[in-house]
Amino acid sequence: MIGFGFTIYKFFEYIGKAETAEGIAKPHAPRNLALALIFIGTLSLAVAILQYWQFLKSIGVRERGHLWSLSVIVALLMVLVGALAFISVLLRTGPF
Repeated sequence: MIGFGFTIYKFFEYIGKAETAEGIAKPHAPRNLALALIFIGTLSLAVAILQYWQFLKSIGVRERGHLWSLSVIVALLMVLVGALAFISVLLRTGPF
């Protein structure tokens, strides 16, 4: 969802620069959709991490290796990327 939202934003940004935006009823609609998709994707991934940790606690896993598995680290990095993408689209800044 994060990638799809960012792609929608960049696609319509490119289209907006290529053509005049006159006559478009809601020019901010693609940006708002992109923000919503990025937010939902980032939030759902963060909630999934929390649920995973709660599940491990409920079954009695206390070892650090299980709490910080490769999948959790990758998910945390994706949450960071999602947060950066959200801020970039929201403020219309960044290296993208």
